[in-house]
Amino acid sequence: MPHFICRRRKRYVEEHIQKTGVAIETQGFTFITSGRKRESLTGNATLHLYPHFRPLLEFKGVMDYLSAEISTSKQKKFSLVTFVDTPGLVDGDMVYPFNVNSAITWLGEQADLIFVFFDPMGQALCKRTLNIVEKLSEKCGDKLLFYLSKADEAGKETDRQRVMMQIVQELCRRPGLNKCGFEMPTIYIPNPQKPSRCVNMIDGVCQTIEKTINQAVQKTLDQLEKDCDLICSTISSRLAQDRADVTNSKQVRLHSFLCGALGVFLPLLFILSFVVSTFSKEQLDELLGEGPAQTLTIFSGVVIYLWDLIPEDGQVVFVIIFGAFCYLLLYLAKYFAGQRNETLTKKEKRVMTEYNDYIQDIVKTKKISVHRPDVCHVV
Repeated sequence: MPHFICRRRKRYVEEHIQKTGVAIETQGFTFITSGRKRESLTGNATLHLYPHFRPLLEFKGVMDYLSAEISTSKQKKFSLVTFVDTPGLVDGDMVYPFNVNSAITWLGEQADLIFVFFDPMGQALCKRTLNIVEKLSEKCGDKLLFYLSKADEAGKETDRQRVMMQIVQELCRRPGLNKCGFEMPTIYIPNPQKPSRCVNMIDGVCQTIEKTINQAVQKTLDQLEKDCDLICSTISSRLAQDRADVTNSKQVRLHSFLCGALGVFLPLLFILSFVVSTFSKEQLDELLGEGPAQTLTIFSGVVIYLWDLIPEDGQVVFVIIFGAFCYLLLYLAKYFAGQRNETLTKKEKRVMTEYNDYIQDIVKTKKISVHRPDVCHVV
């Protein structure tokens, strides 16, 4: 949703929400947004409504000066806009309960448009205001728009021209604001009881807002498509990686099993062969049965035969090497077991597949239909 920093919004909402007096009437930030019922919110409730503005809490003391006005207005595209009314700024000994310069600058960086209203009262030319405007111009000059508000109260046309020249001269003194193509349309709230010949460009402000809304919608839809593609590609790559992990885990599990089995079987067979050699064939047949006894006798015979081939003075060394080899097999079994990658469960794979199908079949389809120019404005 686009956010606009401004100090007049009655014309757009077609409802009286904030006072429209001189700039020093307010000391806090007021968010004007659309809702189902008319209500006013305090600081904590405002941040619950706008959690992405929680960084404002870094400015000590600003919490008590946050509020929100929720309007039920259905005028224009108000449901897609959030206006931010900033504190009035004055020079001199005026002390603000928080760092007003930094707070306004931070909000300006978040907003889609920044409206700077100069009025004939002259308060808008205070040093503090111009310092903030100049700082905002450095970071987000393309979002800054200047207007001469309450132009109908400036007197005759010559008086208005004099006021505008005074403002332009003051702005030109600052390098950051002295730019070519400077525009400052005159705007005011029409009063049927006090008709004015002054050109009123306030409808142009509304058109600028709606143009920015349309651009924001287009950017959001474009970003939605990119996010959908990113999610789908991430899901596909994750499922592909999971299939590779499953294959790798099977191989690793097999290696771990073989090493572990050999690490246990070989020393067990070695020891068992010497134990079996102490029994006679009849005793083994009686204990194990003829078939198992014959198999065990063959294996133990092979081990004893190989053992006899080793010289007596080398048998101790062989036992040490054989023990180290068996230990190495057990270590490799543990190592391979630790190399297994965690794989997705059936439920996780099903959920990810459902997400992918939903994005492809539902989200992208709706995005294409919404992106059409004839329906873009109803998003």
